Amino acid sequence: MPWSIVGATFVIVLLIGLIGFNLTPRIIDRNQAQRFAPTAEDPDPAQGIEGVVEIEYAAARHVAATQRVAYDKSPPFGGPHDSTWATCTGIVYPVALRNENAVHALEHGAVWVTYDPNRVSAEDIDALSSRVEGKSYMFMSPYPDLRVPITLQSWGHTLELDSSADPRITQFIAALRQNPSTHPENGASCSTISGAFDPDNPPPFDATEPGPDAIPLDDPVPDPAPPIDGGAR
Repeated sequence: MPWSIVGATFVIVLLIGLIGFNLTPRIIDRNQAQRFAPTAEDPDPAQGIEGVVEIEYAAARHVAATQRVAYDKSPPFGGPHDSTWATCTGIVYPVALRNENAVHALEHGAVWVTYDPNRVSAEDIDALSSRVEGKSYMFMSPYPDLRVPITLQSWGHTLELDSSADPRITQFIAALRQNPSTHPENGASCSTISGAFDPDNPPPFDATEPGPDAIPLDDPVPDPAPPIDGGAR
């Protein structure tokens, strides 16, 4: 057999292998997303994801921009929150966000990806960012002193992870992003509220313990402001 044919055959086999290597993770990812998409028969597929914690929270309980909430989870994933939501239009924030703004975005159906900057690599951050950047109802930010390297939050749901390659990331996003059965305000906006929230300079994260004047999780709170978006809060 001429060596030119042997060489050409080797190149073709190598190319086929490279294509398969690159496509396989995408195919697996797509299959996972389809498997965990909500349906009428299974409105909350997150119940089938190992490790997901679910807590029921009352909705539309707003606090002022100067108030803090005594969240008992870190990061929080429900409860009273600021009247202004964090922009959640596929933004990868380089800084930690104020909890009260982030939780309001969850109420609108967003998924919040958080990571401990001291426990993940630059490659992990890039991998997580690729799942968030430019995708509606997604946002991501560092979160200091997490119990684990990575966590995912949706309204009333959270998942702790050790690896950015964990397939449950795909499952969680597919099951809960804009799932009308799992968040209170279906159809509410994730866009920037001009003059109220600046995604380039968001309200800072406060790592200190909430003081005695913090709003408790369970007690009713007065709404300090009318709905910003004309009804969907």
